[in-house]
Amino acid sequence: MRSRTLRFSILFGALALLGSQVNAQYAWDFGIHVGGANYLGEMGGTDQPRRDFVWDMKLSQTRWAIGGFARRKINRSISLNTGLLYLRIQGADELSSYRPRRGRNLNFRNDLLEWYLRPEFTIFQDNDLGGRGRYRLDFRLFGYAGVALFYHNPKGQLNREGEFYNLRPLTTELVEYSRIGFAVPIGIGFHFTQRRRHRFGMDLGWRTTFTDYLDDVSTVYVDPNLLPEGANGLAADLYNQHGFAYALDPTLPGPGNYGYYLGGPGDSPKKENVRGDPTHNDSYMTLTLTYSYVLRGQSNFYRQRYNWMRGNKRVGRKSRAKF
Repeated sequence: MRSRTLRFSILFGALALLGSQVNAQYAWDFGIHVGGANYLGEMGGTDQPRRDFVWDMKLSQTRWAIGGFARRKINRSISLNTGLLYLRIQGADELSSYRPRRGRNLNFRNDLLEWYLRPEFTIFQDNDLGGRGRYRLDFRLFGYAGVALFYHNPKGQLNREGEFYNLRPLTTELVEYSRIGFAVPIGIGFHFTQRRRHRFGMDLGWRTTFTDYLDDVSTVYVDPNLLPEGANGLAADLYNQHGFAYALDPTLPGPGNYGYYLGGPGDSPKKENVRGDPTHNDSYMTLTLTYSYVLRGQSNFYRQRYNWMRGNKRVGRKSRAKF
């Protein structure tokens, strides 16, 4: 009876050890993002001054997004993902069907370098997709919300032709905004894991930022004489490009007719000086395909105590005789 109990104890311990080893294995995966990015801000839109979320985006202005990431499985329900993304967003008023925006005639492009950190929460998981009992393909659907830092530098063209100019040093609204920004990434994604090693998936993320200057447009037209080099300088040419649009179509409305600066009691800007919408910060989104390779390894506990089971010598402190 005692020997049978001992055998069951050994068997149970071996199963527990195997389970701990499996949990410790396949915890890390390293991969890449490849896809596109778009933005929501002052430029774009259809027949209204502004619509929130994706309704004001121009799909034709979608540009690239690439990057890499590392992910650590914490437990069955939670993973931690950190990565770098390099992406471009851009927009132009001439593409809008809203005539006051077309009359404003501004444009920009902005290359962002983003670092993010986010926990991923499992929504649904199937470890044996197809139910064949071979466990060769599994599926995981997850959501996430995290934090991100990004570096950005908006540029613009004169009437969308020729050279791109750095807009921040020109202080087109007499505002020296930072090149470093903070964002909150929120999204959803999924991946398939083939034979525990290769993961193929998709990631859709929305970034709410705390700046309104991804496109260099936010508030009002300032006195051009206060701009660098004055009213005849490059900053003045870039900050108000209504003249280019008016030359092609004299019926387009000029500054003061955009209609989306709300203002309030005590606000000094007048409606005729409206250049942007400071009541909403800019945001951007990414949609990427992902691939990652899953690493196999053991926990520190396993390596320190059970390497002898794989034929490795166990090294420990020598015991000293007690007298």
